[in-house]
Amino acid sequence: MKKVNLLFFIAISIFLLSASIEEKPVVDDYTHIYGQRINGFQRAAMELVKKIEAADLKDSSTIISVKLEIQKARNCMKAGDFWFRYLDPLAQKSINGPLPVEWETEVFEKFEKPYKREGAGLTLAAQYLDEPGWNKKVLLSLVNKAISATDVYKADSVTRQLGRYHHFYLCNRLFLLNLAAIYTTGFECPDTTAIIPELRMMLTATVEIYQAFNSSFPVTSLSIEYLELYSRMIAFVNSQQNDYSLFDQYHFIKDYVNPLFALNQQLMRQYNVVSRSYVDYTMNKTVSSIFNKDLYRGQSTKGIFLRVEDPDALKIIDSIGKLFFYDPLLSGNNKRSCASCHNPDKYFSDNVTTSMEFNNKDHLLRNTPSLINVQYNHLIMLDGRHISLQGQAKDVITNLKEMACDEKELIKKVLSCPDYKKALKLLLSYTPEQEEISIAHIVSAITTYFGKYGNAYSPFDDAMNNKSELTATAQRGFNLFMSKAQCATCHFVPQFNGVKPPFVGSEFEVIGVPADTGYNLLSNDKGRYDVNAADETLHAFRTGSLRNIAHTAPYMHNAVFSSLAEVVDFYNEGGGAGKGLSVPNQTLGSDKLRLTDTEKNELISFMQSLDEKLFFESAPVQLPFSKYKELNKRKVGGEY
Repeated sequence: MKKVNLLFFIAISIFLLSASIEEKPVVDDYTHIYGQRINGFQRAAMELVKKIEAADLKDSSTIISVKLEIQKARNCMKAGDFWFRYLDPLAQKSINGPLPVEWETEVFEKFEKPYKREGAGLTLAAQYLDEPGWNKKVLLSLVNKAISATDVYKADSVTRQLGRYHHFYLCNRLFLLNLAAIYTTGFECPDTTAIIPELRMMLTATVEIYQAFNSSFPVTSLSIEYLELYSRMIAFVNSQQNDYSLFDQYHFIKDYVNPLFALNQQLMRQYNVVSRSYVDYTMNKTVSSIFNKDLYRGQSTKGIFLRVEDPDALKIIDSIGKLFFYDPLLSGNNKRSCASCHNPDKYFSDNVTTSMEFNNKDHLLRNTPSLINVQYNHLIMLDGRHISLQGQAKDVITNLKEMACDEKELIKKVLSCPDYKKALKLLLSYTPEQEEISIAHIVSAITTYFGKYGNAYSPFDDAMNNKSELTATAQRGFNLFMSKAQCATCHFVPQFNGVKPPFVGSEFEVIGVPADTGYNLLSNDKGRYDVNAADETLHAFRTGSLRNIAHTAPYMHNAVFSSLAEVVDFYNEGGGAGKGLSVPNQTLGSDKLRLTDTEKNELISFMQSLDEKLFFESAPVQLPFSKYKELNKRKVGGEY
């Protein structure tokens, strides 16, 4: 009996020990290199502080030596960015933030108002050195904030994640996404000559992280296939020139970064990686390409029907959503529909300067943006005033300048149509939290309808997914887009909008859009300022997607430019400030890009490769019959 108990005890002990090892492995190598990278950056930053304190502000050679010290610190920062950016994104912005002041609150912007965040770190320090009349106090403050922020990564709440393998694959996913979207574009590296050298150093430094991880986590290690491809990527980068405008961004992402992303996703599924971070809340670990439309979602197109999966029910939702979209019943005078401004035949835009107001006399303030791919934004409207597609749709329907329909009157009119009433009553059973048919059902059907057009792919996507080859001209255009033309510092891969990895927030930019093509005045539209008043938000607008851009002229919020050539010229000249307008808070660089005519055409060729293969449905032949005789005179799509 004692022998049985002893064997039982040994078996249980082995089981508990093995479980303990799996959950809390020996991580000496991994934690050691983590500590090395954190401490290494802090030491380099402290050396930078000493250099600044001893600097002679009037000696140009001393300033050069300070810049060299900044670069040393940047190299150490890049060696640890694999962890910095994922484990605490806010602290990372204090280490290497791109802007002096930021207002957007990333994932929390859907739940709380934006708040002011003072930027700090190495990028701002390097930029500040180039300003006239700089002083040590400001410069030291930028660097000391970076040093203080690094302490966050030593806290127990962060370091205890190192004992589980899960965080590694999530860090690596973000690292790969940023290789595609940020690291090679100059987004947070003011010295463009340092972009490719920094990339080489960072890729090599990450090899050591991989080796340490595999040593400490042999059961959940990176595969040989992954490591071999990563090694080939380093060889590719090493074969490239230092000039980032000559770097082959296209093949870097297509042949290396995207396949590595697929392998990392595969390992995440294989090892059942689980996230506990808000950073990951939009992303999908089932996709195998950065250029899969299911990579992330900023919005639910289904709204109140979010949990509906029944194909028959979804078909009904789509069907009545289409009818609602074309039905002027949703307007106060029964003469105006969603399709009045968002014409499906015109890529859900209207191709006019600005649409008419409800009174059919005045014009709306802004150009009508396309609804295609709108679900890949976190904030809706050009000023970001709405946090959901359904909220935006409801606002348009009830807005006195747009469709001017009273909510109660809308429900009454809709339910006067037997077809609508029957369909909505059936769908009511799928929304148990709602006891009665409401405007939420109507707007959710509408967003479900137009949301399906955001699932299409472009020739560029197909090329990145190895389904076809992109023309050489478009490839060169993409490389320019990611480098010399500086487009990718605002329009991020893969949606080419203002949502960058980890895809938890929408960015706004001030580019100095003029009121006319003669650049006599700045557009008087305050943009984001009307939603969140601050010096930095005046004339700021959400960065829209460039997908299908060739079909959605005219361009800019006020439709000031009629062609892509005009848009490219605007950016080439440095935006409004570059053209001589007073735009003190412009976030777009005001220096001329000096693009040649050939480069401009190549850039446009790339943008045209973002045209998606869309198949638009015909408008409804007729609208549902109403028991109110006067409503049966309404026209499909409205009258104006």
